[in-house]
Amino acid sequence: MAVLEIRDLHVTVDTDEGTIPILNGVNLTVKSGETHAIMGPNGSGKSTLASTIAGHPKYSVTSGSISLDGEDVLEMAVDERARAGLFLAMQYPVEIPGVTVTNFLRTAKTALDGEAPAIRTWTKDVKEGMKNLRMDPKFAQRNVNEGFSGGEKKRHEILQLELLKPQIAILDETDSGLDVDALKVVSEGVNRAKESTGLGALLITHYTRILRYIQPDFVHVMVGGKVVEEGGPELAERLEAEGYAGYVPDDAPIEA
Repeated sequence: MAVLEIRDLHVTVDTDEGTIPILNGVNLTVKSGETHAIMGPNGSGKSTLASTIAGHPKYSVTSGSISLDGEDVLEMAVDERARAGLFLAMQYPVEIPGVTVTNFLRTAKTALDGEAPAIRTWTKDVKEGMKNLRMDPKFAQRNVNEGFSGGEKKRHEILQLELLKPQIAILDETDSGLDVDALKVVSEGVNRAKESTGLGALLITHYTRILRYIQPDFVHVMVGGKVVEEGGPELAERLEAEGYAGYVPDDAPIEA
């Protein structure tokens, strides 16, 4: 069983206006087989948390810890975090000109496993994964995310998730920009990964619509860079009905 533990995490970012604190003491534990949803208003630190776990150099950890199975994640380089079993589905997946989807996926799998997958088995797995996610087979020979729609980029992220088989996945607003059909397809991909590998998932979202397809075990409300309330799926439904007014002063700026 994999365990991701975040303890009293404080993170800052440097801006033109100076150093700004973003995370102010986050505590969270995600285990294999669990799905945790993090919800909160804009600017509450949700995406900063995802990027910090993955190792984005923009963010500075000033105190606190992140560990995976007792190993210090903050001491790992980005690629070491991936090999240790962490995966980030990005809110805004980037384009990689000159690198085809096929080459990208096989190179990533080789880097994780230490050896290249067998061509026949790998090709079958890729084709099956693309079919399940309703991706045009021609996308395998296109450059990574180049000219992809928002939904196509998100389906490609989940294709990576299914093929690379991480232990803990951070899904940063995977539902943003998806229509109803694409949302269902993407959610089914996450559920398949969880069923086949015992994946632990940290799902960051503004809305409950994806939680109708990916059932969370735990829901956490993040406001002002910290988790201010925790509960089960019923907490998400309450947030959908009432919003975050109970956590944020009426006169607070919306992006604060």
